[in-house]
Amino acid sequence: MPSIVLAGGGSAGHTSPLIATADALRRLDPTVEILALGTERGLETRVVPEAGYRLELIPPVPLPRKPTPALFAVPGKMLASVSAARRVLDEAKADVLVGFGGYVSTPAYVAAWRKKTPIVVHEGNAVPGIANKFAARYCTQHVKTSFPGTELPHAEYVGLPIRRAISQLDRAALRAEARQFFGLDPNAPTLMVTGGSQGAQRLNEAIAGAAADLQAAGIQVLHVIGPKNTLEVPSAGPLPYVVLNYVDRMDLAYAAADLVVCRSGANTVTEVSGVGLPAIYVPLPHGNGEQALNAKPVVDAGGGLLVDNATVTADWVRANVPQLLLDSARLTAMSTAAKGLIRTDADERLARIILDVVRSAS
Repeated sequence: MPSIVLAGGGSAGHTSPLIATADALRRLDPTVEILALGTERGLETRVVPEAGYRLELIPPVPLPRKPTPALFAVPGKMLASVSAARRVLDEAKADVLVGFGGYVSTPAYVAAWRKKTPIVVHEGNAVPGIANKFAARYCTQHVKTSFPGTELPHAEYVGLPIRRAISQLDRAALRAEARQFFGLDPNAPTLMVTGGSQGAQRLNEAIAGAAADLQAAGIQVLHVIGPKNTLEVPSAGPLPYVVLNYVDRMDLAYAAADLVVCRSGANTVTEVSGVGLPAIYVPLPHGNGEQALNAKPVVDAGGGLLVDNATVTADWVRANVPQLLLDSARLTAMSTAAKGLIRTDADERLARIILDVVRSAS
């Protein structure tokens, strides 16, 4: 039976494709042994065991983006983390390591390379991260990307693995059930707001600040604020304004919504466009600009709008969101433009590639 170690963590951008790939591997080969590798800092400590997969933790090795005293501690920490990753690979008798990026991936790549264990890299963003740049250049020729045109050696575009509950979602068929699930009005135009796995304070404050105006326009809100955030919403109006820290049933959240205001991480863009949900994408203003590039194909096709983070205020929401959300013809056009633009079968595509690598190695 194949033994496969999947390394990735930190945020949903790494854990969600990891879990989707693990699920696809199990569907294709029920005998496969799957072990996930993460660190104690990430979302993986909760979501991987909840998904039914064994998780092993190794010490995180954050890489400072600028020269600081912390940089001098990196070599020692990296050696310890590589040793820990190697022990996990040895104990699992790993036939292949699949890396999805994040703190955990670099030491895992080094450990696997030293053991001559085959490595498959999957890069989630349009602009690759440090760990996957390193692995693609020095450790493997099996490099898969979520978006076409990602600049990595040996890159092959396969798409971003997402869960089947999302990739096969029929929003219209589930709308009534979804709105009942969240305590929403069955017929009112519905705005969903999400800042990704950590939430987004800017989006939270802007939408909540315009709550009265959204209510006055006949709009209800499903607002996912992030697990560590709190939000004060003005006194309730005639329609629901539902505030949740976290949503496990994102399929139902997407089905309930007519429009979403969201960040543009790779996972969000793939899921939202994949189900044909019109979107206002507000890229995270930090990092290397990958979030704007993630959303660009969908925006260029007319499936979403791209708005700068600094622009999104309560006044901007009042001036722009109601007129879009109440324009059913425009929403239909956006939905049609988005759906099918980005591949949603990457879970099985990547799983088959991984199993082929195992067979070739044996």
